[in-house]
This record gives sequence, C-alpha cells and structure tokens, in this order.
Amino acid sequence: MTSGTDAFQVDLRGLVELLSRHLYSSPRVYLRELLQNGVDAITARRALEADAPARVLLRPLDDGGLEVHDTGVGLTADEARDLLATIGRSSKRDDGREPGTADPLAGVLGSGRGDFLGQFGIGLLSAFMVADEIDLVSRSARDPQAPPVRWRGYADGRYELTELDPADPAAPAEPGSVVRLRPLRDAEHWLEADTVAALAADFGGLLPVDVSVEVRLEDGSTARRRLSGGELPWRTAYADEAERARALAAYCERTLGFTPLAHVDLDLPVAGLTGVAFVLPAAVAPTTAAHHRVSLKRMLLGTGVESLLPEWAFFVRCVVDASALRPTASREGLFEDDVLFATREALGEQVRAWTLDTLAEPSPLARSFLSTHHLAVRALAVQDDAMLDLAARVLPFETTVGTRTLADLAEPADGEPPAGVLWTTSVEEYRRVAAVAAAQGLPVLNAGYVYDADLLARVARRRPRWRLAPVAPGDLEAVLGEVEPLRELEVTDALVALGHDLADQDCDVQLRVFSPPEVPAMLLTDRDGEHARQVRETAAPVGDATDVWGAVLAGLAGPARARRLVLNDANPTVRALLAAADAPVRAAGARSLYVTALLASGRPLAGAEAGLLDDALRTLLERALPAPDGAPHAAPDTTPDTETEDDAR
Repeated sequence: MTSGTDAFQVDLRGLVELLSRHLYSSPRVYLRELLQNGVDAITARRALEADAPARVLLRPLDDGGLEVHDTGVGLTADEARDLLATIGRSSKRDDGREPGTADPLAGVLGSGRGDFLGQFGIGLLSAFMVADEIDLVSRSARDPQAPPVRWRGYADGRYELTELDPADPAAPAEPGSVVRLRPLRDAEHWLEADTVAALAADFGGLLPVDVSVEVRLEDGSTARRRLSGGELPWRTAYADEAERARALAAYCERTLGFTPLAHVDLDLPVAGLTGVAFVLPAAVAPTTAAHHRVSLKRMLLGTGVESLLPEWAFFVRCVVDASALRPTASREGLFEDDVLFATREALGEQVRAWTLDTLAEPSPLARSFLSTHHLAVRALAVQDDAMLDLAARVLPFETTVGTRTLADLAEPADGEPPAGVLWTTSVEEYRRVAAVAAAQGLPVLNAGYVYDADLLARVARRRPRWRLAPVAPGDLEAVLGEVEPLRELEVTDALVALGHDLADQDCDVQLRVFSPPEVPAMLLTDRDGEHARQVRETAAPVGDATDVWGAVLAGLAGPARARRLVLNDANPTVRALLAAADAPVRAAGARSLYVTALLASGRPLAGAEAGLLDDALRTLLERALPAPDGAPHAAPDTTPDTETEDDAR
C-alpha cells in the first residue's frame, strides 16, 4: 500500500463564476485588481532600485481589447509558473525571502508586506469576468539575464507558459509587464476607452504612481492623460484655513455629492490613517447606514464601506486612506478585527471631540449643527457623560412653557431653587396633558422621541438636585382645582351614572375645574394601569382554565388601575352633559368625550374605540333628529350584554 500527497485541482471556470457572482459586487473591479498588480510590481521593483520609474499605462485597443503596461519588477518563468498556475499564491508574501523566513512586519500587519496591496494570482484571474483570454508578457528586473516570458490563460482553464527571445517584438524592452485582455462577449463595454478612464480615475486617482490612459485625438494621433498623482486632498497646503475649507467642500461635492455643513480632520498614525469626516447638511435617521469612501494604501477600496465609525456618528461621511486595515476577501469592505475595532473607537473619539468643541461656545455653526443633527447629539449623550452634561445645557426640548433646555427648566435665571421637571414618556401622553399643564403653569417636557427618555433618565441620576421625574397622574391632579362641595353634591348622581357608562372601558370619571375652559376633558393614565390592561386583554381570548398561559396572564393582571376621565366643570359642554336627564344621551356624551380625549393625544383609535364613537354619535343624532314617521325614537339598550340562565339552557 502506497501513499502520497497531491495538490487540489481547480476548475477555473467555476472559480471565475464564484468571483463574479459571489465575491465581487461588479465586474468593474477587474480594473482595480489589474492596477493593484501593477502598483505592487512597481513597489517590489523600487525595493531593488529606489529610482525605478513608476508608471501604469492603460491602452484601449482598436479591436476592443485593453493593454495594461507597468514598469514593475516583472516575472521570470519560474515566478510566473509559481504565481499564475497556483491560485491564491501572493508575490508579496515573502518579498523574495526563503521559505520559512519570517516577515518582520507580519506580527503587526498580518501575513503580507505592508507596502503591497493584493494577491497577484486572484487579481489577474478577476479579469476573466470581462475577458475570455488574458495574455501576459513580462521581463524581470530581479534577474536581468532571465528571458522574457509569456503566459496566456483561457477562460476554459487552459494556460500556456513560454519563454520568449529577448529580441521578440512582443517582449517588453524594459523590465515590467504588459497584460492584454480580449473582451468577453456582452462585456465589451467594460473595456471601452471612456469606461476604462472613469474606472481608473475612481480606483486609482489617489495613487502615488503615474496612472495614465492613452486617448485618441481628433487628428488620429494619441496622447496620454494622467489620472493620478499629487497629494491627498486633505493634506494639500493652502494659504489659510478658509481656503482649505472651501477646497475640501468642493472635493466633497465632487466625490460624495453634497455640500458639507463642516468637516472634521481625521488622523490616526498607528493605523496609517488620514482623512476627513464631512458633516451632512441635512438630518438623517439614526438607522441610516453610513457609507464611507475608504482607500487602502491610496487605492480605492470602496465607496460604501460601513462600520468605520461608531453607530452614533451617523451624521458624517468619511473619505479616508489607511495602510493597516485589512480588506475583506472581495476587497470591497473592511475585515472586522481588533485593528478595525480600535480604529473605529479612535475615529469616534475624534468626531466626539469636534462635536464637544463646536457646541461648547455659541456660534452660527453650533446653532446650525444642533438644529440639523440634534438626534446625533442625543445618541451620543445617552452613552457619554461629557456630552450628556453639554446636552443638558444646549439641547432644545418641547415643553409646555415653550422650547427650553433642561438647564433652563431646572435652574431658573431668577435664582429660585429648582422646582422640578416632569417629562412624558410618549408623544401621546404629552399631547393629552400639554394644554392643561400649560394653563396651570406646570412645566412638562415631551420626552416621547427617540433617545429622549433614556437621556433624561441619565440626567436624573447624574443631577438629582434637578428633580427630574416622569409625569404621574397625581402630578396633574395636584394642580387641578377642586369642585365646590355644593356643586359636587349636585352632580354626584350624574358622575356615578357616567362612571357606569364607561365601566367597560376601565375608566373612572372625576370632576375638576381647570384651564383652559375650552378643554372639556382630560384622560389620565399610568404605565402600570396600561400594562395591566394589556395583560387582561391578552388573557381574555385564552381565559379557558385549560389554557396554562391564559391562567398565568390572568394571575399577573391583578386589579387594574382604571383610566381617569377628568371632566372640566368650567366647560359648558360638560355642565350641559351633567345636567342631562336623558340617560342614553348622557351615556353617549360621556363616551364621545372619552374617545375625544383619546384622539387629542394623537393616538389612533382601535376598532372597539371607533365603534364606541360611532354608537355614541348615532344615539346623539337620533335624539336630535325627528324619526321619519314622527314617532318618538326608542331608547337604545345601553346595558352590557350578559348571558341569562335561559340563554345558557
């Protein structure tokens, strides 16, 4: 019995299918991969010759093909066989060291040299997404005596590798490589001159090497148009900060498509990262995914990279270049590792510091930023004490005494001791009590929007002297006027009857006097009562004793705290209702006021509540309009449905 070791065989067509359909988002990345190979080859050659030329030339061909020339290190026959016939092998892995020799940068930046961008073999094969034939000719700078080589690969998996005569016209005259692509059917547009120039400018516009495209002029001659080079836009020197701000705003308009409200410089030397965070000019939802433009070693990685900043920093879009971050397998996103985590936290700290500095002093920018991105400030304040303290002094809140900050409410300018600040946990609750609380001079804050309740709870714990608390029914009842004893005796029977009319809504009825008199009633609820109400409604359909969960829920519900419909005795409609002798009209009026109080909170009506209003309006209309035959209307049956013994039998 014998044993041996064999290499896996790779189906090239299946691999190309995998690349095009499952790894890369678009065939457009083929040009990025070819540029990466060229730049890496140039980097390797400059390790041998510091003054070696650094050029990548893109030449669209008359037959629809494309040539990519680079002045890189080139390949020998053995290197070409090793790299191009072995999928995934990288020419950058060891930089010429013997197998087993450690890379001194590997412990910091991973298994590849930090100066290199990608993997040669996979990068070259990505061209099969747009081409059915790849022709590579190369001359080595590492071994000048080695003959030029030609590698020709086909989409069906075949390849040819031959050594060329140095005098062969197809061989490069100088060290470097030339890649020729023959377009795949229905993919010809990816190799057209305009498409190639646009892709090269997008992917390689920041590269420190000369990336050019050959263009044909009107007279039939050709010229080279440079697409790259120069300093990074955010590192270019300007006469003053105002000129720099205008230049960066113009760059943002060209690159990201909006005029920024401001910009934040980003600099993280440990990750080799520099760039700019541009503040959006309009508000966005906190759940909006933030897409950033990220380059690695000045080659564009992607324009929709996520997870570069903390979630609370959804109000900025970044353009950055880094050297220590790892790309994903598709090289269109960032690999989630400890380096990215530390980078995200550090960049978030820089954006946070800018936000704190901007809001610390009143300025037009601070006002504009706060009015546009107050949600972002709230999001950060929920988790950051420094921002929480600042937010308490600058964030505006909707209150019953106008738009105010927490500091305005809790620390009156007249020097009076804090009277306490109440807040509602929902917009509906605020709308129920706002008019009455405002008329009584009771400050109530609307904390029904995203982040507000959590923010106020944190402030309450951090500043107990401010006496911040959620509003409770007793807080409002304390400022409502009591009805005179004689008046209370006069309407006692009517109030008891109204209580019976609303008993099926778990609602008690009380009579008070309050402003404004135009408000006939106010509905008071509390969270415990609403919770018990919901539990009871959930348990009701499954109240059969054989249903275990129904029994459990019923046991948890306990005695519900009834809602309270507080009638305003200063309102003429309420006084007329209490004086009504017609019991059905009085019941319909009570139910109309109950539903109206619900609607006043902005809460949509449930089906049962809509039916309640419909029945009440029908009763009132029947009483107000004569019957068609002139006969009096029959009094509707307002008693709740019950099952009699005869029905049971």
